[in-house]
Amino acid sequence: MRKIRIFEHTSLDGVISPGGRHADTDFANGGWTAPYRSPAGAEVLAERQGKGFDLLLGRRTYDLWASYWPKIKGGPFADSLNAATKYVVTHRPDGLGWGPVGALGSDVMEGIRRLKSEDGPDLIVWGSSTLTSVLLEQGLADEIVLCVYPVLLGPGKRFFSDGAAPREFALVNSTATPTGIVANTYRYVGALRTE
Repeated sequence: MRKIRIFEHTSLDGVISPGGRHADTDFANGGWTAPYRSPAGAEVLAERQGKGFDLLLGRRTYDLWASYWPKIKGGPFADSLNAATKYVVTHRPDGLGWGPVGALGSDVMEGIRRLKSEDGPDLIVWGSSTLTSVLLEQGLADEIVLCVYPVLLGPGKRFFSDGAAPREFALVNSTATPTGIVANTYRYVGALRTE
């Protein structure tokens, strides 16, 4: 059985970002992650991803990444992303040229449940904020890796939607980079415990 692991960049106040300034056209203060990138941070993320995984992406994230990652040759991060099978949540299955690409079928949630139940590498979700909200609402996320940046952004799209059901996650590990990013890995435990 595969695990679904969500990776997200977030500010201290929970605002997310899909990438660099040009990718952030719908987000205030686009490009805010760039000043904090470092080789040490890339090593942390590469270690958290692992070497063998498949990608589960929303169409918008897939399109952004397809315009960038195939041009990057060499390095463990680029090599693993380019080699991964990409499962894309989309109503437009045309134009999926950055492969290999796998099919989810016409019922996306059933396709994700089927993939999760099969043997194979973990499914990594990067960005894809609409998809991550649904995965959290459906209780399909096994781990969340939050890369928390030392900034406050105020208004913006939040990682956790109001529709997320109360759940408990355990902190598995936490690593701070020299630039102040803290990568926290949380593993799903179960329903929220109260008094």
